Amino acid sequence: MDFDDTPEEATFRAECRRWLAANAELKARPDEVFGSSLDAGARVQAAREWQGRKAAAGFGAITWPQAMGGRGGTPIQEVIFREEEGRYRVPTHVFAVSLGMVIPSVAAHASPEVLARHIGPALHGRELWCQLLSEPGAGSDLGMVRTKAERCTDGPEGQSGWRLNGQKVWTTLAQYADFGLVLARTDPKVPKYEGLTSFFINMRAPGVEVRPIKQSSGEAEFNEVFFNDVFVPDAQRVGAVGSGWKVTLTGLMSERLSIGGTLPSELVRMTYRLMCDQHMGGAPAIADGRMRERLADLYLQHHGLWLQQCRGLTALGKGQAPGPELSVAKIVGARALQDFAYLAIDLKGARGVLAGDDAGDGWEQVERLWHGAASMRIAGGTDEIVKNNVGERVLGLPPEPRSDKGVAFDQLPR
Repeated sequence: MDFDDTPEEATFRAECRRWLAANAELKARPDEVFGSSLDAGARVQAAREWQGRKAAAGFGAITWPQAMGGRGGTPIQEVIFREEEGRYRVPTHVFAVSLGMVIPSVAAHASPEVLARHIGPALHGRELWCQLLSEPGAGSDLGMVRTKAERCTDGPEGQSGWRLNGQKVWTTLAQYADFGLVLARTDPKVPKYEGLTSFFINMRAPGVEVRPIKQSSGEAEFNEVFFNDVFVPDAQRVGAVGSGWKVTLTGLMSERLSIGGTLPSELVRMTYRLMCDQHMGGAPAIADGRMRERLADLYLQHHGLWLQQCRGLTALGKGQAPGPELSVAKIVGARALQDFAYLAIDLKGARGVLAGDDAGDGWEQVERLWHGAASMRIAGGTDEIVKNNVGERVLGLPPEPRSDKGVAFDQLPR
């Protein structure tokens, strides 16, 4: 592994720094969170505007081909820009699903007419897309999707198409999204992965109901989405009938290849400062050997994940796909963030229950991690599912027994 920028990468990094310095403000602190005083809607609007500025300058979707409005750059260039962008007070992550997962699926499988209409607005932040996959009974196993799409001929002005009925859950930013990519069951008479089809819908279409899910933090990033006889023209089908699982895998693969930092770079330093500032038994916590051991564990996790990221970037730099061993990063990273938040709150003692600025500068990040890290161990596949993948695909262990192989979906136990 080579940890240094190549001459070409160093030139690109300098270009990123020049543009960011001219278009954004540096963070006052490395752990500063953008938009603390803004409500969620205002943060999304700020993200739309920032995405538009990036796209106009060629940084909106660095790895996309130029024909789609991207830069035609490398994954490493995308990571370099994200590393530099992280130093500035700008909105991030709002378009992670829209541009990192959904649009790659649409681009790979939708018609040229759909691409011509939607790719540009999505790239420039004028349209935000959400991904409608998980359901109450289909989370880690998306093959169990029950949302139905049935053919119909009674659409507006006699159009033929599909009627969509069902429910999705944990849909990120659905309340602000303009469009959504839906995985639905079109044939229950075949095995579960073979009877799925993908469609895109207007999130303001009649019959679409979005209900935000209030989280413990007071925010509502996730949503339930209900479809009540939603008409979808056949022109909004993405891919062939029955190829929905293939479309979904395209998005999931794009998510896996969206490699960036796995842990905030300041996490270890922040933990060290907390241990120096907080006292245990009349002495700084850092003087306690047990605390130093926990700090060392966090450092090893942080450094190990960084090396894992470098391995993935090295593969990408050679034109290869990162291996399945990168799944380990999700297991270790989510648990490390959760452990850090618990430790930080414990070190504060009684003041650990205070919220936001009441607990001191930089506490908002701790608060966000405490609320959000546990969900990271569920999103994208629970720890148990990911461990199974690592065991089977990396360690070569026998696969989990499957009783549903080759069985029609409507014959599976509910």
